Amino acid sequence: MQRSESLDALRGLAILLMVLSGSIAFGEVMPGWMFHAQVPPPDHIFKPELPGITWVDLVFPFFLFSMGAAIPLAMRKRMQEQVSNGKVFVQVLTRFVLLAFFSIFTMHARAWVMSDAPSSTEHLISIGCFVVLFLIYGQFKGILNVQTERVLKVLGWLLALAFLAFFPFKEPGFSAQKSDVIIIVLANMALFGTLIWWFTRNNPLWRLALLPFIMAVFLASKEEGSLNALVFNWSPLPWLYKFYYLKYLFIVLPATFAGEWLFQRTADDKGNERSRRADGLAVVAVVLILLVNLTGLYGRYLLANFIASVILGAMLLYLSTKIKSSSASGLIRFIKAGVYLLMLALFFEAYEGGIKKDFSTYSYYFVCTGLAFLVMAAWTILEDHGLFKGVMTFFAWNGKNPMVAYTAGNLFLIPLLKITQTAGWLDSLNGNAVEGLLRGLIFTGIVSMITVFCVRKNIFWKT
Repeated sequence: MQRSESLDALRGLAILLMVLSGSIAFGEVMPGWMFHAQVPPPDHIFKPELPGITWVDLVFPFFLFSMGAAIPLAMRKRMQEQVSNGKVFVQVLTRFVLLAFFSIFTMHARAWVMSDAPSSTEHLISIGCFVVLFLIYGQFKGILNVQTERVLKVLGWLLALAFLAFFPFKEPGFSAQKSDVIIIVLANMALFGTLIWWFTRNNPLWRLALLPFIMAVFLASKEEGSLNALVFNWSPLPWLYKFYYLKYLFIVLPATFAGEWLFQRTADDKGNERSRRADGLAVVAVVLILLVNLTGLYGRYLLANFIASVILGAMLLYLSTKIKSSSASGLIRFIKAGVYLLMLALFFEAYEGGIKKDFSTYSYYFVCTGLAFLVMAAWTILEDHGLFKGVMTFFAWNGKNPMVAYTAGNLFLIPLLKITQTAGWLDSLNGNAVEGLLRGLIFTGIVSMITVFCVRKNIFWKT
């Protein structure tokens, strides 16, 4: 797979912010914009009528965007080998199954899912399950030979299945419906996003042409007896697939274009061929347009947000004309796609009661995708000029091993803190907003250290 440092950095940023958003102090000490907009403090009760988004609401879409952008890069080898459609389908379906199992297993491996009052035993089992995941999904490049890896993989599967089959989980016991919905959504996006890209790889406009049909199913899904309702409600396994999950194709499919543009970038596409001043202003404009929309949409300063977004968007489009290098066409496309989608989103904002993550609105998909394109442009500029290389490398390392980063907190760090009785100290950091943020930063920092350690040792989890 042809790797992109900027894409890995975006994925790493998303996964670490995901961990951070779940580890800061809850309750009254943190401001509302530190949580999902629809679950505000102090009670964190879901209020679907509340419009607006926060930085927390961007985290999952940014991760989805990085997944979509990675599809063309990951499928490059299969294209070169002219792999048959049937073989591609088997490979993609296998990944879907592996992600679905990952979702079910990691949920049941959490101590508080095993028992209402988990003891050291349940916490030790959680850590054991974390080790089992290394056996199942781990790739130990340069450490173990292929035969040893296969033996360990078989052992991991046997241990995992035995755990799910025989452990006395709290009532109602083991259930395939008890899974991590975030991973289930990712599994569906990996399946449908990859297959759609594969069959439209030579005719990308068909990929976009599919989105209005998905929109049509959603818009008329409540009409009883209609074809739309039939398609929307049908599912052979509701715990595994729902048409509702396909709404995130509005993020994943546009992101595949970003992956294609990254793939087309040449080795000569370096920042020294371009104006540092124009590129620097573009990065500043991206940061401003991100902050403006988070502030304006959350605070409901809609007119001011729209005007500022138009000005900053026009500035970015103007700066893109200053990029003379023909090999930088991918960067120009990131900016144009990002500005277009953001403008489209702001015109959709009033629809469905204002922008919301849950229940997600079309303005939400377009805002998140547009901002993701622009952030990718900023990351790419920094990469091309070699700026903030240490920061980008740090995020990229985390982005190369997202499955480890996602599970290390729940299955290793929290159990370890409970067993060593140091969890109370971390939980005590809730006296004010600074302490509440520090709590999250400490937790996220340790998770990141675990992830980076695995990357440096060439230990990766793959599906």
